[in-house]
Amino acid sequence: MKNKGLQTWLFSSLGVAAMFAILVIINALASNVKTRVDLTEERAYTLSPGTRAILSKLDTPVQIRFYCSRGDTRMPVFLKTYAQRVEDLLSEYRQASKGQIEIQKLDPVPDSDAEDSARLDGIEGQARVDGEPFYLGVSVSMLDQKQTIPFLAPDRERMLEYDLSRAVSRVVSVQKPVVGIMSPLPYGGQPVNPAMIRAGQRNGQQPWVLISELKRDFTVKDIPMSAEEIPADIKVLVLLHPKAITETTQYAIDQFVLRGGKLVAFLDPLGLLDPGSANNQMGLNLGSSSSIDKLLTAWGLTFSSSKVVADLDFVGRTREGRQPAILALNEKAMNRDDIVATGGNNLVLAFAGVFSGTPAEGLKQTVLIHSSKNSQLVQPMSAQFEGENIIRQFAASNTEQTLALRLTGKFKTAFPDGKPKATTPAPEPGKEPAPAVATSLKESKEEGAVVLIGDSDFLQDPVAVQEVMNPFGGQRTVMPVNGNLAFAQSAIEQLAGDNNLIAVRSRASRERQFTVVKQMQAKAESAYQAKIKSLESSLSEAQAKLNQLQQAKAEKGGQQLILSPEQQQEIANFRVKEREVKLQLKEERKKLRIGIDSLENGVKWLNIALMPTIVAAVGLGLAVLRHNRRAAR
Repeated sequence: MKNKGLQTWLFSSLGVAAMFAILVIINALASNVKTRVDLTEERAYTLSPGTRAILSKLDTPVQIRFYCSRGDTRMPVFLKTYAQRVEDLLSEYRQASKGQIEIQKLDPVPDSDAEDSARLDGIEGQARVDGEPFYLGVSVSMLDQKQTIPFLAPDRERMLEYDLSRAVSRVVSVQKPVVGIMSPLPYGGQPVNPAMIRAGQRNGQQPWVLISELKRDFTVKDIPMSAEEIPADIKVLVLLHPKAITETTQYAIDQFVLRGGKLVAFLDPLGLLDPGSANNQMGLNLGSSSSIDKLLTAWGLTFSSSKVVADLDFVGRTREGRQPAILALNEKAMNRDDIVATGGNNLVLAFAGVFSGTPAEGLKQTVLIHSSKNSQLVQPMSAQFEGENIIRQFAASNTEQTLALRLTGKFKTAFPDGKPKATTPAPEPGKEPAPAVATSLKESKEEGAVVLIGDSDFLQDPVAVQEVMNPFGGQRTVMPVNGNLAFAQSAIEQLAGDNNLIAVRSRASRERQFTVVKQMQAKAESAYQAKIKSLESSLSEAQAKLNQLQQAKAEKGGQQLILSPEQQQEIANFRVKEREVKLQLKEERKKLRIGIDSLENGVKWLNIALMPTIVAAVGLGLAVLRHNRRAAR
């Protein structure tokens, strides 16, 4: 027995030692073989192809300084958790860059060198409840170029990868991209007229806030609507409400896109804020329409330049009341997987048009903004003056209408026969005529990109910003009232940067949506709407019946202020029906609450009880198996 016990001890000790040695050897070998597997549904830990392409082109080290108040015990917990996710993403950048990205982690405690460095880099300290600052920002630099993200806000987590990749791309580029603006609208403002001031009349107009913001990041050039060629230094052409655009100018845009230029076109079926509209009749602004039909046809698309979209799920409001053709869009209308749509939220589109069709061969379409299925196309005149009537007679198309999209791929010319033969206007005095283009491009050699939006009014100051005048200094201050300008800037910025930025996707947020609950709520709300419509229909029928009875009584010479027995019975019938519908609504709400509570309890039981039950069952199974083996011996 002693020998057997000693033998068992020796074998056990040797077995443990052997197992330890095997684990050490396996870990040593595995440490030299790095394989990463992302098992998350939304690929949250995988860099986009666009980011990898940007990092692969780096030939000079780029330094990223990550400022985070790690030692601050009073830093909010959710920010600490978010900071860890940022740090994980930066590690992905360093690994994908093959040594060209250098990460420096700094903790800017008060009165430290790290805090001085944060201030020099433009990193903003955020105030805690007690007034002390905490830091969470990034500075990206290469040689003498620097880009800073002053504060990494958790609500921009979906755009975190894009913001970092854009910063890396900008420090690599030395010059500001050139953005061209082509529009008949007075986007640049109007100069002050001294004669008007002497007459006591207000005059002059500031440039659009959008234009002022673009000038901060880009070199902005004005391109006339009569242009027959787009300058070669233009990287992105912004087309604002191109009403009455000629085929010659469309040809210039066509050739610009084919040689690699990017286009952002804001079209409009009803440009109400067009001050030069020829449709201002009898004090009524009937607006103007715009399109680039020749180019759209070549790209396989059409634009509803004669109709606007109305949507009951995104009904806006004006002073006159509800206006279904003014769309108050939220995240449900956005493509949350795309950076451009993620950059803008709470958009307000006024009398927008929609795009339809199938992209031409070689082109890929990405919908950025869409209506709900509870939408329809209406005449611009009706949309402008008959909002409540549209709601009453609404007939949903059951189709999500495309309000904004992006086309990518290799474009083919819309002018296979070359430049349109049109009469060229005489050059201005002192200017030589533009040189003729020797040959016309038929197809782009590299992939290009075009962004199309079905509204232009939403960019103008009356819709996008609120102006506040300082009563003391008279300084003009503007504040965004929606996400309109953010969306437009995001679209232009994406195309003006590195071409690979287009392929940088919107990263997944860690906030998982309760889609089943939302579907239950939507189903119940749909049932409510049906019940409400039924009640309103019954009310209208009862009211019409009462009017008929009242009119018949008046024709017979009866007293109109006294209800007849027929009227009293009709009212009683309606009250009974109204009571029944309200009871049904109450039952629907009760069913909804029961369903949500049942789902919530089920989720709780899954999280709390299921996994411990599985672990306990596995443990019991192993115990029974071991007991049976011992009994068999």
